[in-house]
Amino acid sequence: MRLSGNCVLVTGGGSGIGLAIAEKLLDAGSEVIICGRREEKLREARERRPALHTRAADVATPAGRRELCEWAVAAFPRLNVLVNNAGIQRRVALAEAPSWDGIEEEIAINLEAPIHLTTLLIPHLAKQPRSAIWNVTSGLSFAPMARVPVYCATKAALHSFTLSLRHQLAGTPVEVIRVIPPAVDTDLGGPGLHTFGVPVSELMDSVLPRIEAGDLEIAHGFAQQSSRGSRADHDAMFARMNQRA
Repeated sequence: MRLSGNCVLVTGGGSGIGLAIAEKLLDAGSEVIICGRREEKLREARERRPALHTRAADVATPAGRRELCEWAVAAFPRLNVLVNNAGIQRRVALAEAPSWDGIEEEIAINLEAPIHLTTLLIPHLAKQPRSAIWNVTSGLSFAPMARVPVYCATKAALHSFTLSLRHQLAGTPVEVIRVIPPAVDTDLGGPGLHTFGVPVSELMDSVLPRIEAGDLEIAHGFAQQSSRGSRADHDAMFARMNQRA
């Protein structure tokens, strides 16, 4: 996929990986729209990069997803790339009667939103001469970290969905790309929780050239190991990540 000349919608684009993708595509010569729930983050992103288009949107709700897609197609008829990046990660103690509202929101943003947005936009994307859907999953799709069980489960489900989507869209103009990051130094889950992760710039320097080269499955670091590991490898990774202190 060429990185230039596109019109791209990035969900969760106000910070972290989403903003990094948006900036790189903008630098490559694409038009980029970012959306998110936090208007202050969108404002900060636009002040930093005035060429970005921004839209406040809540992809946790079906109505919010429909409104976003209707607006995007009407305002940007050239829209040809959807980047499903929005995600939240919460530590959930399953034996301590956690709030279902929080779990439901995590499922809605991490899994329902990319599936729904994809189905809403496929008819439009399929009419473009070249188009793509990027799904951002996680190395934890393969070997979960038990303290964030809902996050890991949603990313594993999005991995499965991406494979089926690619199969169904074979023969159409729509490429289906899966980006599989390791832990990245962002505020996912809360400030200061992922400072051990790789820098966002390192991830971008690894991922984007491979997308432009035509790769459809792009993992980096730990995620590269987990995405290609055997069942025995995954069991060993799970044991290492979740061993008791």
